[in-house]
Amino acid sequence: MEYHRPIAIRAADRPEGALPLAGGWLWFAEVEVLARGAAPRRVAVRDLAGQVRDRLSAPRPDFGGIPMALPSIMGILNVTPDSFSDGGRFVDGAAALAQARAMAAAADVLDIGGESTRPGAAEVPVAEEIARTAPVIAAMQGLGRPISIDTRKAAVAGAALAAGAGIVNDVAAMGFDAGMAGVVARSGAPVILMHAIKTPATMQDNPVYEDVLLDVYDFLAERVRMAEAAGIPRARIMVDPGIGFGKTVAHNLTLLRGLSLFHDLGVPVLLGVSRKRFIGTLGDEPVAERRMPGSVAVALAGVAQGMQMLRVHDVAETRQALRLWMAVNGGQE
Repeated sequence: MEYHRPIAIRAADRPEGALPLAGGWLWFAEVEVLARGAAPRRVAVRDLAGQVRDRLSAPRPDFGGIPMALPSIMGILNVTPDSFSDGGRFVDGAAALAQARAMAAAADVLDIGGESTRPGAAEVPVAEEIARTAPVIAAMQGLGRPISIDTRKAAVAGAALAAGAGIVNDVAAMGFDAGMAGVVARSGAPVILMHAIKTPATMQDNPVYEDVLLDVYDFLAERVRMAEAAGIPRARIMVDPGIGFGKTVAHNLTLLRGLSLFHDLGVPVLLGVSRKRFIGTLGDEPVAERRMPGSVAVALAGVAQGMQMLRVHDVAETRQALRLWMAVNGGQE
């Protein structure tokens, strides 16, 4: 099997014959062709099969009402007592709503989570997770932003959708709860499928891959096929390579260097790196709340490979950085 990683080119440097990358703000004139057990090789776009060219260059449809032609920002709101970065800050409903209002000024979508997925986190009972998330989602209906529910559980997703959420963000790619695919399919909601191994409680226990970039790609390709078989059309699917979920620092860096490969799946790609442990390790910052500069740096590296959505804690700062990156690199923001 061959895999196709487009070599992204900024708009200001576009050569003749280049194609738009996923219909967005970047272009590509060459593709790195990868295969297990073989050396990578470069191929010009004119020499690619037509269906590969189309898959890599076709515009991605709006996702939950959010255009994919420019990078978008998902603001993180954890209504949990134990999330790794902001645990306990927004457990109170009034505090959560105030934070949602503040983020809505610069975010394209707000992502609400009621169960920590930090390394070592324990599972939260369904009823408790619903009690944490559904009332906050109902109270957020006047903010004018789409809302996603960050959960692995079908009942939690169903309650959130009933309360006014419009997107399901499943860190288990609908593999934790057998009922999740049915809830998503029946609701008509779009879904984000993230790669992870094991569970949050065990995912950092010596994660091993044959080839982390291709292994994550294969996992996501299989989950996209599963979602389609369950009645969820590809136009309602986004993928997330799951940086930091069952990965070492070296794994994370390999994925970040090869992010544009995931455009070969033909769906939008989300990048979530905000304040994660590897940023603290590489940036020499043990305190999660002080990792904003490193988080923005990695987010912009993702934008340079065409990532359509950035999941972040520091929404206003990321928006400002994104505007400047787009201006300097010839895009529009």
